[in-house]
Amino acid sequence: MNASEIKRMIETGLPEAEVAVHSEDGHHFEALVVYEGFRGKSLLERHRMVYEALGDSFKSALHALAIRTRLPGES
Repeated sequence: MNASEIKRMIETGLPEAEVAVHSEDGHHFEALVVYEGFRGKSLLERHRMVYEALGDSFKSALHALAIRTRLPGES
């Protein structure tokens, strides 16, 4: 699995989200997801939404994924 595949999966699962995925080594990934749908959600709920977008492929193909979530306009 590569960064562009992860990005596509998150964008498919969270329509209208702005997603950036980076990897330094091709095994450890960092995703920044900016999404209005996170409004009113706790950090844990936001992360669960991202994991749900990735489905079962996260469990089998990704070794490490750091997730940062934001609302539009949040820094």
